[in-house]
Amino acid sequence: MIKNYWQSLYCRKLLTVWLFCLLFSIVSSAQANSTILVMGDSLSAEYGLTRGSGWVRLLEERLQKQGSPWVVFNASISGETTSGGLTRLPSLLQQKKPGIVLLELGANDALRGLSIDETEKNLRKMIQLSQQSGAKVLLFGIQIPPNYGQQYTKRFKGVFGKLAKQENIELLPFFMQGLASQRELFQADNIHPNEKAQVLLFNNVWGAMSPYQQLLKTAPSQ
Repeated sequence: MIKNYWQSLYCRKLLTVWLFCLLFSIVSSAQANSTILVMGDSLSAEYGLTRGSGWVRLLEERLQKQGSPWVVFNASISGETTSGGLTRLPSLLQQKKPGIVLLELGANDALRGLSIDETEKNLRKMIQLSQQSGAKVLLFGIQIPPNYGQQYTKRFKGVFGKLAKQENIELLPFFMQGLASQRELFQADNIHPNEKAQVLLFNNVWGAMSPYQQLLKTAPSQ
């Protein structure tokens, strides 16, 4: 009888520990999956801007204002290429476990005249890795000036729509829509948007995130 008592007590303790571990796992998963990972270059890394004034920060503020449980982790680096992003992505997916990945890369590939095929290959792999981790992907369309040659410019522009269609992901057709012809919205280098332009960039991104609006109201695993 005493033996049965201790066996019963031991089982209850095991059950309590198991339930605690299960609850901890669920809570941790909810927190991790409600992360938006931004993979970008200088256009998303606040190059030449006052810290906290970029479009990514505006996205964070909008989510906070709406009471969303989602948080933003900005992994953007100035000068980043698709190759560099692909190298960093696996560890970021493992560490942050994002529910959404915003992919804004490719401009530096074009500025360096790198192979469009290689850019496409790298972006596709990043998309697939993100999807395999369980994240939804929003790809930012990038366009370059015509001085790189009409053929190169056209092919580069077409990569983003092609990938979005083939990989079945959301697409922001042109990240810098509404800015290109307004010199007053650029820094002295005429390449990087200034602080005034960040609201326009944010609006472009937020509009493209419309398919996620319901999702952003709650954590994915809740």
